[in-house]
Amino acid sequence: MKMGDTDKTQVSYERIENGGEPQEYRKKVERDSTGPWYFASNFLLFWALLFFAIVVPLFYRLPAAMNIEDASKGGFIAERAYDNLYEFDKIGSKVVGSDANENKTVQFLLKELALIQENVLDDYFDMEIDVQITSGSYLKSESIYMYRAVQNIIIKLSPKNTTSETYLLVNSHFDSKPTSPAAGDAGHMAVTILEVLRVMSSTKQTFDHPIVFLINGAEEKSLLASHGFISQHKWAPFCKVVINLDAAGSGGREILFQTGPDNPWLVDYYKKNAKHPFATTMAEEIFQTGLLPSDTDFRIFTKYSNLIGLDLGQCINGYVYHTRYDRIDVIPRTSLQNTGDNILGLVRGLSNATELRNPKEYAAGHAVFFDVLGLYFVHYSESTGVILNYFVAGATIVLIFVSLLRTASVSNVSTGHVVGLFILIVVLQVIALLLGLGLPVVVAYLFDMYGLSLTYYSTPALLIGLYVCPTLIGFSLPSFVYLKLQRDDKVSFAKQLQLVLHGHATILAILGIGLTLYGLRTTYVITWTLLFYVIPLAFNLLTTLHDRGFAWTAVLKVVQVIPFLYNSYLFYTFIVVITPMMGRFGLSTNPDLIVSALTALGTVFSLGFLVLLVHMSRRSSLIFLGLLAVTALTVYIASSTQIGFPYRPKTNVQRVHYLQVRRVFYEYDGTVSKDESGYVFDFQDRRGAAPLKGTKVNLTGLVSMKSDCEKYMMCGVPHNYKSSQSSRVNGMWLPRDQPVETPSVPVLELLSKTVLENNKTVRFEFNLTCPDQTSLFIQPYEDVTISNWSFLLSHLEENTSSGSPFYIIISNGIESSPLNLFMEITKPNGDFNVPLFQFGVSALYIHSKGDAMSVKFSDSFPSFAVAIQWPAVYQRYIF
Repeated sequence: MKMGDTDKTQVSYERIENGGEPQEYRKKVERDSTGPWYFASNFLLFWALLFFAIVVPLFYRLPAAMNIEDASKGGFIAERAYDNLYEFDKIGSKVVGSDANENKTVQFLLKELALIQENVLDDYFDMEIDVQITSGSYLKSESIYMYRAVQNIIIKLSPKNTTSETYLLVNSHFDSKPTSPAAGDAGHMAVTILEVLRVMSSTKQTFDHPIVFLINGAEEKSLLASHGFISQHKWAPFCKVVINLDAAGSGGREILFQTGPDNPWLVDYYKKNAKHPFATTMAEEIFQTGLLPSDTDFRIFTKYSNLIGLDLGQCINGYVYHTRYDRIDVIPRTSLQNTGDNILGLVRGLSNATELRNPKEYAAGHAVFFDVLGLYFVHYSESTGVILNYFVAGATIVLIFVSLLRTASVSNVSTGHVVGLFILIVVLQVIALLLGLGLPVVVAYLFDMYGLSLTYYSTPALLIGLYVCPTLIGFSLPSFVYLKLQRDDKVSFAKQLQLVLHGHATILAILGIGLTLYGLRTTYVITWTLLFYVIPLAFNLLTTLHDRGFAWTAVLKVVQVIPFLYNSYLFYTFIVVITPMMGRFGLSTNPDLIVSALTALGTVFSLGFLVLLVHMSRRSSLIFLGLLAVTALTVYIASSTQIGFPYRPKTNVQRVHYLQVRRVFYEYDGTVSKDESGYVFDFQDRRGAAPLKGTKVNLTGLVSMKSDCEKYMMCGVPHNYKSSQSSRVNGMWLPRDQPVETPSVPVLELLSKTVLENNKTVRFEFNLTCPDQTSLFIQPYEDVTISNWSFLLSHLEENTSSGSPFYIIISNGIESSPLNLFMEITKPNGDFNVPLFQFGVSALYIHSKGDAMSVKFSDSFPSFAVAIQWPAVYQRYIF
């Protein structure tokens, strides 16, 4: 029988190990077993082509859109939804309190609902429409959010003669951020609800539980309308499960990023009923850290009513999110079809769910879930995930130990010798992992240090040279050096390379055990990555491939296709979603550190085992030089050419938030100590004002507001529509000589000041006339306590000694009447003829473009920058 080349190699090894062949012959055999110099470059190119040929197309894949001619099929009709979205988009910006939001959009929705109601199958369903006008308040992040007369459009669709008293809630919102037409956030979801209702109410079908469709009118200003519904509406107590729909992007697939809590059966319904799955536990855990600059009504529902459910959102093309470019022209019908198919399926499935009758009976911990390239959905319970994590990690360690024993046996050396060698390799792989993750972070740090952050913002391909290549270099360099310098002639090169891969697997196994103990469900990524290393290892051990030179690599390469495709798909998802968010992460955070770390992790998980195989090449050093050359070229392009400039007109804009401010400081005796005007900038990204230098916009005199923040309550400026205390501290002030003119001026009138019977408390009563978006800052002086007031009394009881100003944010919907309020002030010595507290009024005129000077200033911004601005007044009083 003729022996193959691999068998000859194995025979040669055995003869060498028995002292039958000289060392030179053994080295020749190993050289003959390794690949030619071009092996490694073609090997890496293959995986790159696989990514661009399979992963990227599947990530952006959308179903064909259905037309009105397909209505008889009982499916979601994207054409009708698109027509609705066109009308929705034409209305323009829909800020709470504006005519566009409170009248035009409400009328548009009611008109469409009337058309839907005309075609309801009366023999099957009852349909009720309710317009809720709701007022209330709640506490969030130590701030009181008060809303007056915001609107909700609510529809209940019930099966005829139903006895079920448990409802399914489907929610989205129709209001918008200032300047945004909100076609994506969340017009896309609002018209999806309309079409799902249209199909459900006009199709002969059965479902058990009534469905409440809520299209709320005040989400963007901290989730106000959903709080009004869930805390006050007559149907709210019967709602048990919610499908919440929102957006942080436009025109792609919607991702399932929150579930439950504690009801994994919901994920099973998603698997059975969502035609186009797109979901991952990793997204859920990242979102729930609160690190991302987003929030949804889902939090209100789960916090204030103990609802459970599914939270889904558009996430692709976040560059247009909350800008004037969030228009219908970036949303294809196929995107609506994708969302519609999934939501219609989920509504049909959950409205028939037996679990809906008493969800508490089915509460059984969290779920682990993820889609595979959008083609298949995997899910299991958290407890099953824990068992799987430990089992795979344990199996990895056991099989690696068996492999070490086999290596020792085949090499005719002691087990201790191989174990000692392996421990050294594990240490080297720890260093490799640190280098692989660290080098991209160093690049990110250096770019930021020289004011060059976000170079990849408009050109994501730069991530390959900036972060992927340094990761590959750092991760494979220690093993490259070791294999070149090692002098162990007893264990073959092939076996030592296998030990290097074992070292990486061991580190992953230990990490998997540690993260499982910590309770991180995202550990599934490590587990499934290891599983597809354990499978070829077990196969090779059960056959003779393990001991036949590099033969063990054949099975490994084939099997590694699966984790490569999944892990690259997973981390590509997060790169696509998070990169646009870096444009609104603020001045204080270096976004490149986040993106570089995420890219490095994705590279290690996708190519960690594969890149180590380049050491099989005779000239693997050329690969390192090639990767280094790509990095050097990319660094040059990113830092020295227009390609590395972050922003592009319309598609990848710089968000420039600022207010046209007039601020007036009244002293205790009523005199004015300061009356000045200017622009308050709240730059949204790391580069701040730097990209605007050299353009037509004149920023001469722009200064930091840190000194004002140290001197004045709440920095002495108005509260922006979205800003926080940290954004004010990092704010910039640009003075102007001409006073800012506003449509009106807030009026705070002191109606009475009455000392109460105990002589230690005084009651102030005020009347405040203000625009629909107003904030109040109240700062008691030392030894002064607010004992009662018009707002949340519980907040006073919880914060009597915090020392920070009280912060009340008021949003008016269709209510425009003055606000009457009172405060009762307590002071131990009863002396109320001295200053007791500061009272700040921050009034925003969001529906105005401002005076002529402000309009001219806004028009001077370059095309790559979007000015999001409006007039505002700040008044500081002392009482």
